[in-house]
Amino acid sequence: MTTDRVAWLREHLLEIYDRNAFVKLLQMEILELRKGETIMAMPVEPKLTNLYQMAHGGALTTLADTSMGVSCASLGKRVVTLDLNINFIRGAETGETVTAAAKIIHNGKHTLVAESELVNSSGNLVAKARGTFFVVGKFEPEAN
Repeated sequence: MTTDRVAWLREHLLEIYDRNAFVKLLQMEILELRKGETIMAMPVEPKLTNLYQMAHGGALTTLADTSMGVSCASLGKRVVTLDLNINFIRGAETGETVTAAAKIIHNGKHTLVAESELVNSSGNLVAKARGTFFVVGKFEPEAN
């Protein structure tokens, strides 16, 4: 990818994820975006907790899936999730921020595999996820 295309893709991804209603609902934010890697954060608000006032597994899984999807998109590929596995290690309490660091570990023509590590505000591992993603297209700048 050319430098101009990388810059366009980065700005395009930041814009589309900033407009995404579900990402906004969970207050997820892209903190860093590099080719094949991303770091995202999500505050653990009361609306995202389970009966024990800890981050709900579904919210954590969404953060992991989204961070891996953004990592795939950073390579210019539009993807959908084929398979996702997550291991929950410890809880994240209300008021904490969970950070997801995702990276691509396989970049194929039709499928990508990514991993995401979620840590709490203290830097303790909360969950580890791995996903397989199917390529459904590419991100392309619109012709003027």
